Amino acid sequence: MKTSIRNVYLLPYVVWIGIFVVAPILLIVYYSFFDIEGKWTLSNYKMFFTPIYLKMAASSVWYALLVTFFSLLIAYPAAYALTKTKHKQLWLLFLILPTWVNLLLKVYAFLGIFGTYGLANAILAAVGIGPKQILFTDFSFVFVSVYIFIPFMLLPIFNALEELNPSLVDAARDLGASAWTTFRRVVFPLTLDGVKAGCQAVFIPSLSLFMITRLIAGNRVITLGTAIEEHFLVTQNWGMGSTIAVFLIIAMAAVVAVTGNRKRG
Repeated sequence: MKTSIRNVYLLPYVVWIGIFVVAPILLIVYYSFFDIEGKWTLSNYKMFFTPIYLKMAASSVWYALLVTFFSLLIAYPAAYALTKTKHKQLWLLFLILPTWVNLLLKVYAFLGIFGTYGLANAILAAVGIGPKQILFTDFSFVFVSVYIFIPFMLLPIFNALEELNPSLVDAARDLGASAWTTFRRVVFPLTLDGVKAGCQAVFIPSLSLFMITRLIAGNRVITLGTAIEEHFLVTQNWGMGSTIAVFLIIAMAAVVAVTGNRKRG
C-alpha cells in the first residue's frame, strides 16, 4: 500500500523528467542523423572528428578547466572564511545575490567596465599604466566566466564546511598537526564532496558557453557552444548542431560519472 502511494507521488516527477529531459535529448539524437537537406546520414558524426571540431572540443575543455580551477581557487578560501564570520548567512546572501540578476545584464555591465573608457581602464590610467585592450581577450572571457560561476562553486563548499565536525579539526591540532597538515589531511578530504559538487556545477555549463564568448571574447574564444549556436541560428544546419550537442551531453555525463559519489563496500 505504501509502495503504491509512493509511486503515485513520484508520477509527476517522472512525467516532468520525461517531457523536459528525456524527450529533448531524444530529439537532439534524432536530428543529429540528418543533414542540412533533411536526408538521413552519418556524415555529421564523421565531420565532428575532423580537426576543426576536435580543436573546438579541446578549446571548450581547456577553458572550462580554467574557469573551474579559478572558481575553486577563489571560492574555497571564501567559503572557509565565511564559516568563521558572524552573520554568515547574511554574508552568504550578499555573495549569491548576483545570481538573481539576469546573465545578459551582467555581461553588458562588464562590457562597460572593461571597455576603452570603462572603470578598469580608468583605474589603469590613474596608476600610470595607461589604457589596455581588456575586452575581446582570453583574460576578459575567463574573468567574467569565473565571476558568474563562483556562487555555484561556493555554495556546496560552504555547506560541506558547515557540516564538518569541528572536533575533528581540534583533535588534529591537539595531536600536533600544523594548520596546513590539518587542512590537507582532515578538512579538505572531508569536504571533497562539496568540491566535487561545485566542480560539476561550474565545469558542465562552462563547456557550452556561447553568449560570453560572443560579447566578452568577441569570438576570439571559440567553443562547442559557439558552434551549436552558429549551426542552429545562422547556417540552419540543425543536424550538425545536434551532433555537437550529443557529444556535449556525453561529455557532461562522463564528468558526472567521474566526479559523482561512489558507494563504498
